[in-house]
Amino acid sequence: MKSDFLYPHKAYHGVTTPENLKFDAMLQYFTQRVDYIVGLETNGKLPSVEAFEKIQSLWEQLDNLKKELGIGKSSSNGDQK
Repeated sequence: MKSDFLYPHKAYHGVTTPENLKFDAMLQYFTQRVDYIVGLETNGKLPSVEAFEKIQSLWEQLDNLKKELGIGKSSSNGDQK
């Protein structure tokens, strides 16, 4: 299917919580967008500086979501979320 090729989706294999699923979806979006940006930059369709800025912006969005959702913070018993 064409959409599977253009928008591959990997199954989530971690602890299933709404926060983890939301972060996983954003992480997949991040990787897909970075892949497109790198392709455009490699083929000369996007200047390197602009590609870097776009990827940096995406990274900041991902990092902010991670902090907002509390992903990666240790719980009281020392386990990871």
